[in-house]
Amino acid sequence: MTTDAAQTDVKVPAHVRKSIEKFLTDHGDAASAVLQPVGRMGVRITLVGADGILGDQMVADLPTAKAVVESFDAITVSEWDRELTSIVTPRVGHWKKMAGWVANQTRFPKARNDV
Repeated sequence: MTTDAAQTDVKVPAHVRKSIEKFLTDHGDAASAVLQPVGRMGVRITLVGADGILGDQMVADLPTAKAVVESFDAITVSEWDRELTSIVTPRVGHWKKMAGWVANQTRFPKARNDV
């Protein structure tokens, strides 16, 4: 079986498709996607909307991630280069969410980059 034939057999998960459609609608109808394998957990599809807002979805493997991205005309595959990182604008509170339990500590100073 060729890789082209294998990719056509991959099904795009409906919940992932629905979530990405909503992301595109909410953030400028276009996005760049960075595919990031994260070990046994699968592949993270990190989206950067036209307005710079970040979003992500997890899928089982790289062929599924590629199939997801290829199913949208409004998404281009990218890398974390200077051009892409310069437009990223995290949502208010993103730093706290990513910091998890550390963000709620009282003995650590507040993050300087949180609004």
